[in-house]
Amino acid sequence: MERKILKNKLYLYLTEFFAGMAVMAAELGASRLLAPYFSSSQIVWTIIIGTIMIAMALGNLYGGRKADKDPNPDKLYGRIIIAAVWLALIPVLGKYIIIGLSGLIVVAVNSNFLVIAGFAACMVIFVFPLFLLGTVTPSLVKFTMDSLDDSASIVGRLNASNTIGSIIGTFVPTFITIPAVGTSVTFLIFAGILLILSIVYFVSIKANFLKAKKVPVSIVIFVLCCFFGHNSSFAFWQSDLTYEGESVYNYLQVYEDSREVILSTNVLFGVQSVYLKDKGLTGMYYDYAMAAPFMTGVHEKDTLKMLILGNGSGTYATQCKRYFDNTDIIGVEIDDKITELSKKYFNLPKDVEVITYDGRAFLNADAGKYDVIMVDAYQDITIPFQMSSTEFFTLVKEHLTDDGVMVVNMNMRGSGEGSINEYLCDTIASVFGKVYKVDVAYSGNTEVFASDRENLLDVMASNMRLEENVELLNMISRVAATMEAYGGGDLIMTDDKAPVELLGMKVIDEMIQDEVAYYKRVFKEKGFKGIAEILE
Repeated sequence: MERKILKNKLYLYLTEFFAGMAVMAAELGASRLLAPYFSSSQIVWTIIIGTIMIAMALGNLYGGRKADKDPNPDKLYGRIIIAAVWLALIPVLGKYIIIGLSGLIVVAVNSNFLVIAGFAACMVIFVFPLFLLGTVTPSLVKFTMDSLDDSASIVGRLNASNTIGSIIGTFVPTFITIPAVGTSVTFLIFAGILLILSIVYFVSIKANFLKAKKVPVSIVIFVLCCFFGHNSSFAFWQSDLTYEGESVYNYLQVYEDSREVILSTNVLFGVQSVYLKDKGLTGMYYDYAMAAPFMTGVHEKDTLKMLILGNGSGTYATQCKRYFDNTDIIGVEIDDKITELSKKYFNLPKDVEVITYDGRAFLNADAGKYDVIMVDAYQDITIPFQMSSTEFFTLVKEHLTDDGVMVVNMNMRGSGEGSINEYLCDTIASVFGKVYKVDVAYSGNTEVFASDRENLLDVMASNMRLEENVELLNMISRVAATMEAYGGGDLIMTDDKAPVELLGMKVIDEMIQDEVAYYKRVFKEKGFKGIAEILE
């Protein structure tokens, strides 16, 4: 049967264009789908990129071989329909697959959980549709080539179409669809584009359209996916969230009860901010970090200038404003959506200026000096290497006053030699003359205080004597009693070498082993039946 639509080379180039667009949209969608469960670290990105490259390479090989043996365009557009349906099913089933695989893997493995679980999720969810889309380019080369005389030009135009589509497929999800309508709807949008592309082909050859059951079936499945897959909830087991949504940088959820408001940017690994409605101390690291103003003489100065790198929901700024009436606070937060939530749900004081910027980039552009600089940019299980190096901490030091203090919140407390906290503390100690650290009770956080001021603790003690709030004084006394001087070591990170992802993964493995040790013993003795009995 003559396929007139294929004589229009523009349609074939459009096929290449939209295939390239869908691949990149799926890759970015994969990062957002996995991030709430496994973080958005370089390790996770490596897994995603590596898995997709494997799928595309296999698709290229298979597509080329099939095009040579059976150059039937019906089969190519049939494969595109299957890929479209699969992508549409991801918002419906993807998160359940991730949780299911994670549950099985966490029981079965003792180390490298993040790598194994992330790789397994990518393989199951994304390899097949991207393998199918990988068959597009070699098939289209076969259909568009009229002679060997213009073969190079045709391949060049096809590759250009694919590349342009990939570029658009990179920017549109990141800056338009994901922030506007979420990850789930983004998958549906690009699945719909592929489906329409294929339907146009089959409609143009009416006889095949009537015979091709996959076309009406795919339309029905896609409509069902639009109905059931538009829910953007990643924490699908929770129905009482005050807010759940996505920004350019994060998955965000706010949980609220009669006592507190909680912000989390990760489903599986704890919370990032807690705001108590009774306006008291939280007992968390924000309270421990308020020792920093005492170290720099908060009760001896008319104005205490503070800078918070990683302002988040503003809990630290709120606490400092509440207990000290002479603070001038600037917060730096890269995610403006979190800043919006901080004002709406976390009662961020109106006189706290929040600048939407990357923390290190802000220091490079800012000429100000501060009495206290709080570094709270280690989000979830993700530690940015550019804010963990000697170069970064040197930059912080340059923005401190002569008697200024840096306080760093480390949110993953590893054990043994060579832990992530030991690396960070050694790096800080290589820059500052005085370093003290204290572990936050009932938490995995560690607070590190650093300064070049020799009489740091004397200033802290004298200002504690001037504190009139008994609750705050008791809190700072507890910090002072458990604080330890840190002498430093040789585990120093630089911009050139900062293995924060691997160090963080080591801590995750330790956390998981501690949490699931009991369940592993039950599984070993009784299998899945024993686990089911516990969960009943």
